[in-house]
Amino acid sequence: MKLVQLATLAALCLPMLPISTFAADIANPNALSQAQLFSKGSEYSNVKISPTGKYLSAITSVDGKKVLLVLDAQTKKLLNAIRFPSNAQVGDYEWANSERIVLAKEYLKGWTDVPQYYGELMAVNADGSRPAYLFGYNSGEQQTGSNIKKNTAINATAFILDPLPDDERYMLVNAIPWNNESSLNIELKQDVYRVDLFTGVRKRITGAPIGQARFMTDHDGEVRFATGEDGKNTTKVFYRKDGDWINTDKLNIGLTDFQPLSFADDKNTIYAAGRSQGETLCVYKINIETGDKKEIIQDENVDPSNFWINGTNKQLYAVEFENGYPSYAFVDSEDSHAKLLKDLIGALPGHQVRIVSETRDAEKLVVLAFNDRNPGDYYVFDTKKLKLEYLAAAKKWLDPEQMAEVKPISFTSRDGKTLHGYLTLPFGKEAKNLPLVVNPHGGPHGVRDWWGFDSQNQYLASQGIAVLQVNFRGSGGYGDQFERAGYQKWGSDIQHDIIDATQYVIDQGVADKERICISGGSFGGYSALQSAVLAPDMFKCAIGMAGVYNLELMFDKGDVARRNSGTSYLKEVLGQDKAVLKAMSPSENVDKLKANILLAHGGEDERAPIEQLESLEKALKAHKYPYQKLVMDNEGHGFYNDEHRAKYYEQMLGFLKTNLKL
Repeated sequence: MKLVQLATLAALCLPMLPISTFAADIANPNALSQAQLFSKGSEYSNVKISPTGKYLSAITSVDGKKVLLVLDAQTKKLLNAIRFPSNAQVGDYEWANSERIVLAKEYLKGWTDVPQYYGELMAVNADGSRPAYLFGYNSGEQQTGSNIKKNTAINATAFILDPLPDDERYMLVNAIPWNNESSLNIELKQDVYRVDLFTGVRKRITGAPIGQARFMTDHDGEVRFATGEDGKNTTKVFYRKDGDWINTDKLNIGLTDFQPLSFADDKNTIYAAGRSQGETLCVYKINIETGDKKEIIQDENVDPSNFWINGTNKQLYAVEFENGYPSYAFVDSEDSHAKLLKDLIGALPGHQVRIVSETRDAEKLVVLAFNDRNPGDYYVFDTKKLKLEYLAAAKKWLDPEQMAEVKPISFTSRDGKTLHGYLTLPFGKEAKNLPLVVNPHGGPHGVRDWWGFDSQNQYLASQGIAVLQVNFRGSGGYGDQFERAGYQKWGSDIQHDIIDATQYVIDQGVADKERICISGGSFGGYSALQSAVLAPDMFKCAIGMAGVYNLELMFDKGDVARRNSGTSYLKEVLGQDKAVLKAMSPSENVDKLKANILLAHGGEDERAPIEQLESLEKALKAHKYPYQKLVMDNEGHGFYNDEHRAKYYEQMLGFLKTNLKL
């Protein structure tokens, strides 16, 4: 039987997760406002299946705290709900063996709405038995008896590196030492430990040869690669042989942004991504003994957006690209997972598909399907019976049939560059003379906008507003040369691209030139104000969320400036010419503004600290320039809390309605 035939059956299945038991927050969606519906986080996330397929698990929210649900995979009956007492909640988690789960413990603190993670890992069986504190500053009191090794406390922040699902006793974690610093310093060299899943007793396996390390293990759970950045933000890759770290520079591979992806046919051959002469990322097959490399897959326009690793053999089998809509290229079309992915794409037309979890024998897969109108549906796929079973929607209160379409666009900038972006078009309205909100992304470097579901854009579209996103020069994903073209051009060429994109949409007849506003978060908040400075007659209003408004201040305030690598980064992407920095800072150019202004900020923002907002406010007040603002004292870089996000959405929409004459 073909999987395509089963897609219809999947749609007839009822949601299987225990929605009525635990999702009290959304029990009556009709009682919620539009802002609340669109601002609310997913009902279910991080859905996984245990290594033998006996259990399903998922994160949900109960009374504002994250809880882990464990279900019988056959009956979908709720077996256990794992939660922490007081102000603690479940963070990330992994199935470490057939019965045991390892969980990160987070805290909800009064001074901030963003959960705080101090590196603690806990473990418990699926049925709630044998709970243990595995790793962290508060461990060391679990074992008694003179002949038992004890789990000692450690001042370090741990992350799950490899759950070693074939090993019923141990897992691997990597940990960043605290080193008496006031905040977590990712530049410190990390350690890797083998940790007993039941006692927490640990053994150090190796230490990273470089800061900001990302490790890769082989199929046997051996730590084989470490990738990190030096003080000048240059990426370095090391491989481990006979217990020693060897710099891959010695292999003369000749690639920049080199990153190992998986092992290939043997322990000395890997799949890796890298760049040659500033081009887009290419996937290579590389022998780490000789340095010989073979080009496998490359798109001439965009970098890969996702790498697909076979969970059974840990080998790369497919690469995903997104030059407009997503597409797939297969490393090995005969790989079992490649065939499964092809079948799933055929069975769920119009959707992106993610294999988010699988059993050790790959007989059962947890699949997430989503697209521009659908925030996500979870399925279980039986690969032997070719049966696709529907589990639940991430946000069942949003009807995909009523959501807005997201269309890829491309245009030519004023200096001849081909640029790409996306238009979110209101459902049921003709794409002609619409009110428009321009929504620049954050970053600006290393990130980009994608085709997919965006809650804020969909909220605006539900009110009849079109939304424009543009991957301006400096964005990631289009090759190194394209990204570097935005360096030291934050307030000029990047903004010109945003303005040119807006003019393109006007020229196409989609947008009404008299009803255009610009709104963004982080660097997007900076762009909202800076574009309004450069094109004061184009934008009726500008909304800055968690924005940077004084570029000189970035060298003195915020978490980027606290690290040597951060300072090096700022010098490279901003430069140090004070005259240029002032010319590119909205707080220094409020006299050029004509747009109405709304500013939103979190009082605990460390990336764009509140001093950034205050610098702009001071300038606005000096010029007696009116503005609105919304400050959430407990929030960080963006609004984490659903209620706060809904309040922001409501104020933003009211502001837009006034300025766009809705």
